Amino acid sequence: MSAETSIAHAAVVTGASSGIGRATALRLAQDGWTVYAVARRAERLQDLAEEAAGEGAGVGKVIPLPADVTDPAQVARVRDHVEAAGGADTVLAIAGGALGTDSVAEGKLEQWETMFRSNVLGTLNVTQAFLPMLRASGRGTVLVLTSTAGLVSYEGGGGYNAAKMGQHGLVGALRLEEAEHDVRVIEVLPGLVHTEEFSLNRLGGDQAKADAVYAGVENPLTPEDVADVCAYAVNAPHHVNLDQIVVRPVAQAAAHKLIRKG
Repeated sequence: MSAETSIAHAAVVTGASSGIGRATALRLAQDGWTVYAVARRAERLQDLAEEAAGEGAGVGKVIPLPADVTDPAQVARVRDHVEAAGGADTVLAIAGGALGTDSVAEGKLEQWETMFRSNVLGTLNVTQAFLPMLRASGRGTVLVLTSTAGLVSYEGGGGYNAAKMGQHGLVGALRLEEAEHDVRVIEVLPGLVHTEEFSLNRLGGDQAKADAVYAGVENPLTPEDVADVCAYAVNAPHHVNLDQIVVRPVAQAAAHKLIRKG
């Protein structure tokens, strides 16, 4: 199966200021894509654009577009900018995250609301804004980064499970609804990924606790590993739809089985 390397693609990548979103934006630029990088932190997006530009001739480019995906008005401004610049045929909704590890009984409502807004409503806002453009392109793609937490619940994960299961349900419905418009819908569901911020944010900035999440795990996934998977999926010929891709490190045989050594 060969990638559509002869076609000039343009993609919107949310969550592009760090972690998997940043790695995916950079990877697509290296593949020759024009990437509209979306996140709240403008300075990080600018750094990403400069790094992509420094990769050398023949690669694509990263265009920073600071915005909060939970704000429909900001997302609309991003869409208008992309449309004015020539449009995009692909959206990668990667923005999201987790907060807290409380039980359901002790869960903090504000954390649950934040997770629902960033994971579910953020994906909804971006999808609704760009669907007309994707349909019109004739080869539209939506890729949503969910999580294995959207498939299997675990203790201390109730809020994140609920948000990711909601996002997973959104993606499933979207795929059914958009097939007639020739828009393919891809879901990538990572397991344990060692990023600089995910566990740190989830655990309230406690670096020791964040480090303990990955302690003893040989070769947890990296953001670049997941970016490779996302890039492969959107670079595949358009008639090929990788509906759901679960990706875990070998050390994580299942949600409940994680091998730690030492």
